[in-house]
Amino acid sequence: MNQLPAVSEGSGMEKPMKIYNTLTKRKEEFVPIEPGKVRMYVCGPTVYNLIHIGNARPMIVFDTARRYLEYKGYEVNYVSNFTDVDDKIINKAIEEGVSAEEISSRYIAECKKDMEGMNVRPATTHPQATKEIPGMISMIEDLMEKGYAYNVNGTVYFRTRKFKEYGKLSHKNLDDLRSGFRAIRVTGEEQKEDPLDFVLWKPKKEGEPYWDAPWSQGRPGWHIECSVMSKHYLGKAIDIHAGGEDLVFPHHENEIAQSECCNGCEFARYWMHNAFLNIDNRKMSKSLGNFFTVREIGEKYDLNVLRFFMLSAHYRSPLNFSEEIMEASKNSLERMITAMDRLNSAISGAKTQELTEDEKKKLEDMKQYRGKFEAAMDDDINTADAIAAVFELVRFANTEVTEGASKDFAEAVRKEMLELTDILGLIVERKAEILDEEIEQKIAERQAARKAKDFAKADAIRDELLAKGIVLMDTREGVKWKKA
Repeated sequence: MNQLPAVSEGSGMEKPMKIYNTLTKRKEEFVPIEPGKVRMYVCGPTVYNLIHIGNARPMIVFDTARRYLEYKGYEVNYVSNFTDVDDKIINKAIEEGVSAEEISSRYIAECKKDMEGMNVRPATTHPQATKEIPGMISMIEDLMEKGYAYNVNGTVYFRTRKFKEYGKLSHKNLDDLRSGFRAIRVTGEEQKEDPLDFVLWKPKKEGEPYWDAPWSQGRPGWHIECSVMSKHYLGKAIDIHAGGEDLVFPHHENEIAQSECCNGCEFARYWMHNAFLNIDNRKMSKSLGNFFTVREIGEKYDLNVLRFFMLSAHYRSPLNFSEEIMEASKNSLERMITAMDRLNSAISGAKTQELTEDEKKKLEDMKQYRGKFEAAMDDDINTADAIAAVFELVRFANTEVTEGASKDFAEAVRKEMLELTDILGLIVERKAEILDEEIEQKIAERQAARKAKDFAKADAIRDELLAKGIVLMDTREGVKWKKA
């Protein structure tokens, strides 16, 4: 049997890739600090509840950026943290009468389930803030020794005035910021030397988790956490720092200030920020009743559809979520899946094995779609145009892989489609259908596990069915199910 032809020529790093850098407000050619390697840090969620679809956008977008960098041949050290000590976590723990650690551990596990559902690959490292406290204390000590931080009654503040480049990421004027902060100064902030100074360490309050530090028993401020975790796992200087645009100021601005003052070098070369997600053209909020968790969306749609939706617009463009747009995303993704069904059918039913001369020419023509795909992704991870290139490949597959096609031809087209959709993290192989009697059997097993108080097994069965597109609903009349 002849070996399949290599239709892809492996893009490699020879083609320049451009990234829009929030720091410089322009697209720049991506050149890593160390040739062939990328150090990338993405701010992760605060784990006090199930993640919402706003959290999902950076997870999906920057997972896709990572996949493309790896496709180009880079070795990517991808770090994304979990903020597991925070006021919201503490409040939730008090509300439930459990420890903050129990809350954060529970929701880290739930977050990982949702990430798996969205086909977001685990990071190289998922650091947790509470496990990095010694490093935070050490960085604060360095900043104090260098005169960039000061202690007032156990609270340690960073001196923004001393860092001359403060405001360089958010492009904000410091004097304007200071006058604005004076107008909204809150009680208890009078002890600051400057209204823009921010907290590096805060003393404990009654019932809060705390750690021993030279200044007080307390916990770190939010900003210092990411600076320390990034330095620990990626080094003093990194290639890409990413997150939602709501983090530009003050979180990322403060990270730059404390990291560069402590380490004496540039913190991150490229800053990538995804735009906001709106719901029916309005900002998502619990008060408006338009707040959706990823888990809730997963009860109506395969989370592969949510991923397709998130990638259907450029990551720097605001994205509007609505039922109509999700339905359109579901239908579009189904076109890709149906095309893959046809290719699998053509492969199994092929009457000949080897390529004809005409088919060899067609495979040469097919290379243009990968070229368009790469051009889109090289242009600041333009997933919308990359998806358009995949749909051109779908049309090619539907038109050219006919009943008389050779097995080698159909397999080459299938391989091409799988490779490109995998870079986007889209799953286009149809899930095996599950029979009604199998579902009922699984439900019975789950009920037995619940009766035996084996809730871990019961949850595992529910998750197994959900992965196959079956949603369970516990009602007064018993367990009901539907296809997502």
